[in-house]
Amino acid sequence: MDTNQQPKTSILMLPWLAHGHVSPFLELAKKLSDKNFYIYLCSTPVNLKPVRESLANQNKTYSIQLVDLHLPNAFPQLPPRYHTTKNLPPNLMNTLKAAFDGAKPAFGEILKTLKPNLVVYDFIQAWAPAVAENHNIKSVLFLAGCAASVAYMVFYSRNNPTVQYPFPALDFPEIERQKMAQFMHMYTANGLTNFERFSECVARSTKMVLIKTLSDIEVEHIDFLSGFLGKEMVPVGPIVQEPTNNGNDSVFMDWLNKKDPSSVVYASFGTEYFLSVEEMEEIAYGLELSGVSFVWVVRFHGDDFRAKLSIEEVLPEGFLERVGERGMVVDGWVPQAKILQHPSTGGFLSHCGWSSTLEGMINGVPIIAMPMQLDQPMNAKLVVEVGVGIEVPRVDGKFKRGELTRVIKEVVKQEQGKEVRMKATELSHKLKERGDMDFNFAADKLVQLLNE
Repeated sequence: MDTNQQPKTSILMLPWLAHGHVSPFLELAKKLSDKNFYIYLCSTPVNLKPVRESLANQNKTYSIQLVDLHLPNAFPQLPPRYHTTKNLPPNLMNTLKAAFDGAKPAFGEILKTLKPNLVVYDFIQAWAPAVAENHNIKSVLFLAGCAASVAYMVFYSRNNPTVQYPFPALDFPEIERQKMAQFMHMYTANGLTNFERFSECVARSTKMVLIKTLSDIEVEHIDFLSGFLGKEMVPVGPIVQEPTNNGNDSVFMDWLNKKDPSSVVYASFGTEYFLSVEEMEEIAYGLELSGVSFVWVVRFHGDDFRAKLSIEEVLPEGFLERVGERGMVVDGWVPQAKILQHPSTGGFLSHCGWSSTLEGMINGVPIIAMPMQLDQPMNAKLVVEVGVGIEVPRVDGKFKRGELTRVIKEVVKQEQGKEVRMKATELSHKLKERGDMDFNFAADKLVQLLNE
């Protein structure tokens, strides 16, 4: 877009270098663009490449300009392909944080050139609002997780694990609280723990904190966080990914069109958790023994792993032949939004990443919860608390085919899952009726902030 045609108010957005953060920032950018904001979405080139492809496949044009942020060359173990958490070796995570910190001068030059009216930043880079303040630019923190997860994290980061959590239905055993506290306080990059980074990000946010959630399902957690953190928590709504056009969509749609209503399970575990061979085996048998039709997305960690193993090699022998037309196993990309919207989809076997969880809720698809890491166990608890899904219990700390089979059957086929299916449908209708009420309120708050 020509700079002379830009709307008066511009926002520069800087997410953390993970797909699970870049994606909600992009969806928020689209919504703000519809409100006549001009958006600069800033990230590393490797993170912006799929964003460019996604925007090219949209049905409409947005006032969004992608801005490359180059990390410093001082980290030889981090070539440009590792300037993202996707396929990043776990031992390099803190190195990536340190490299991201090192991009502070480059970010300052970007602000100096573009002169946005507002910076919207993520939970881990407190240097971003500090640079914005140096340029007399207001800044607001945007949290891409649910309020329950954030509330739990900050509560036990500030309190002894034996202190009673105010929402006991969403609490965990003490050993799990200790693991979370360790993650927040013991892992450091440039001498800063995750909790120190988060706390400073909250403190520097101008008057409010945006959070990707819905007041309908999390009002208590939103209110609790506002009081606990001393900043108004402003929900922006679900802002889930809209369907895009892709030449391969018809393969999935044609297959789903042949299935009965609400009879198919869609199984996906996100872009950044990679199942072990043992986990793949248990899931494969769980899907097979359930007797339901399914679409299962299998992802491998990096090109090297993919080159060594094929889908056939990691699945049980004869699995694909036995399930035949009943199952579709896909390596890589699928049109998730379109699959969840399809009337044949009756269950979502999910890791409970927050974006995926909201997509399931919006589309009224009951969730078969198999949380793996980070905030996912809390998201799964929230799904069960709201009544729109059932969690697969672990056996001796692991997921087993028998429990998975039982829960799939219950959610999709059996009478005892009727209430979950009904509540999923009711919540979907309620959210669609409310539309963009949360987001419109958040957008108005941003306008007020900028006019002060």
